[in-house]
Amino acid sequence: MTAALGIVVIGTEILRGKRQDAHFVRTRRQLAARGYEVAWCLVVPDMADILVGQLRWAMARAEPVFSFGGLGATPDDLTRACAATAAGLPLRRHPEAEQLIRAQFGAAAEPVRIRMADLPDGATLIPNPINKVPGFSLGKQHFFPGFPQMAEPMSEWVLAQYYPPRAGNVEQRILLPGAREGELVPLMESFCAAHPRIAFSSLPSLRQNGTQLELGVAGLPADVEKAMADLQQRLRAEGLAIVPLGDASSNEKVPESH
Repeated sequence: MTAALGIVVIGTEILRGKRQDAHFVRTRRQLAARGYEVAWCLVVPDMADILVGQLRWAMARAEPVFSFGGLGATPDDLTRACAATAAGLPLRRHPEAEQLIRAQFGAAAEPVRIRMADLPDGATLIPNPINKVPGFSLGKQHFFPGFPQMAEPMSEWVLAQYYPPRAGNVEQRILLPGAREGELVPLMESFCAAHPRIAFSSLPSLRQNGTQLELGVAGLPADVEKAMADLQQRLRAEGLAIVPLGDASSNEKVPESH
């Protein structure tokens, strides 16, 4: 099973700065708690041609996808129809979704709210404990509403159903005071070729007292231990000072962006 999932956040209001995305950081933590990572993240406007194109791209990839937003019944809620188009499926009234919406809203389900039961043919439902209007899945593509308070328990349900906990990746980092990134590229290339199972990162920065370089290796614990020992040996052979920065698991907390 894949160790990473993609994220699609849908909403023109996010791109225009009217709202800040609340899904990426929350979903990253939710995935990390079960040993998964974020493979990529797209922020897409409420424009049918762009949304269909990006959903087709996402559906063609190997990673499962969590998509947030655009499941309402207003003219700018295009996700249900665009997901059907991207998957090459007709949009049909889902009987169980219709039943849930009618039970929740009664006569007020018509004529607008009932449209939220029109889903890509063959979709399976994701229960919504907040207002009972379900999300849906198309295989490994999972679609949630844009409201974070709804999306969180719904995505937690999907994880519990389809993505069992796994051993998560770890990361180790070191700091090289005074090092220049460009001078170490051949060493980095040789190191990465020798350790294809790890993810390598290089983060140069400038300080008042000169340059410094932060290097990181991430992957399964045994691979990381072996790779970091080799990396430090190579760097010491170049006469470089090394400052360990410790371990950082894939569920390391980061500041909120909203």
